[in-house]
Amino acid sequence: MDQLEALKKEWQSREQVFPKITADQIYPMLLKKSSSVVKWIVIISLFEIAFWTILAFFIPDSINEFNDEMGLNTIYTILNVVNYSVVAIFVYLFYRNYQKIQVTGSVKELMGNILRTRKTVHYFVYYNIGMAALLMIGINVFYYFNKEKLYDILRQDDLYAVIPPETFFSTFFIGQFVAGVLIIGLLIVFYWLLYGLLLRRLKRNYKELKKIEV
Repeated sequence: MDQLEALKKEWQSREQVFPKITADQIYPMLLKKSSSVVKWIVIISLFEIAFWTILAFFIPDSINEFNDEMGLNTIYTILNVVNYSVVAIFVYLFYRNYQKIQVTGSVKELMGNILRTRKTVHYFVYYNIGMAALLMIGINVFYYFNKEKLYDILRQDDLYAVIPPETFFSTFFIGQFVAGVLIIGLLIVFYWLLYGLLLRRLKRNYKELKKIEV
């Protein structure tokens, strides 16, 4: 019991030495940190659009010719227009969330903006991964129902010319499945590393704000 009292006295003496940080001092710091995180979400999303746009210019002509022969160019054009439109909407929502956080005037309002931003980012990630998965499934279903045409086009290449149709189809679709799993896996890692880190920071800020509100 004597040791407990001694510890209490020591703690009280330390409280007098170290200045207490009030909620009014903590809030502006959390506001600034949260605003910075959301700003980076906007920047990264813009860089992501630029990256995929630039990457499209490096697609080999042989792939474009193959898609044209398969009748996929029109489909890809429509999908690109839809995808860029949806992503542009998400970027706008990110920017609007950034603006709202900058002018936040209370702890409760900031907590709401943080939750809204986290939800928007989650939907953005789910959309991109889901869209990629559906696209791969849809294209391979298209290949399956047009496999004779697929084989006729690809066997013009010396690599596929000597492969019998049965072996070609099994090898091709297994390869497509493996490639699809790898691409989806890389996308998940990509989003986890980029947006996951920022969302964890926002979550920490939210928890600190919750302590203040209580």
